[in-house]
Amino acid sequence: MIRVNIKELVVIRDGRHSTLLKDVKFELDKTNIYSIVGKNGTGKSTLIKSLTGLLDQRFYSIYGHVDFETENLLNLDDEKLRAIRQNKIKYVFQDARNSFDPLKKFRYYFNNLSAAQSAIDELLQYFLLPKSKELFNLHAYEVSGGMAQRVSLALALLAKPLFIILDEPTSGIDSAIANLFLLKLKEYVKNTGSAILLVTHDLTYASKISNKIALLSQGKLTEFLPPKEFYPAQENNSSDNLISSYLQLGK
Repeated sequence: MIRVNIKELVVIRDGRHSTLLKDVKFELDKTNIYSIVGKNGTGKSTLIKSLTGLLDQRFYSIYGHVDFETENLLNLDDEKLRAIRQNKIKYVFQDARNSFDPLKKFRYYFNNLSAAQSAIDELLQYFLLPKSKELFNLHAYEVSGGMAQRVSLALALLAKPLFIILDEPTSGIDSAIANLFLLKLKEYVKNTGSAILLVTHDLTYASKISNKIALLSQGKLTEFLPPKEFYPAQENNSSDNLISSYLQLGK
């Protein structure tokens, strides 16, 4: 579905160039959920934003290609990229509130969908959100970060994209909501044949939701592996041992 080969991702600050990521290669197939794990500050969010040109070109330079369907996304103009992000690739950002226009109520975003009202109501109820009559009259700044994240995911799912990217999906939400995310995302890839990529430092969540996991550390990405192969520790080991194994992989 999507093939990534980023030879180098360079950060530009005060006229100085430094390499953040190097030789990042992976391929994502349909009907799978992939997780990239790593410590904070390793470039996980930067990596996923780079895939569809969301990084500010004044501060970042990307060398390589990101092949999606028949296009190299890194070579497309802004208009084509916006069309792909609107119809085929959806993001759910960690700071979901800031991904919405503060001048627009949620009604604006739901009205731009072709989804039936019944489908909207069903998903709002599933994610324990207010009913549409109430929610549609709210701005993003009027809700919590966790609620904005749930609204963002609901909008992404209702758009029925081929590819969903999530940045730290468990931040700002409790374990019950995180489990709702897990179940709905697994159901989505199964029913639609889509693919999902998420980045997280939550090792336990990654092991539960993913078909394959990779580690981003020191500017490089490991091979994607099934959870049982990615974690050397046995399933009945403690979380401390899992973290120890994770740190060992990151060296």
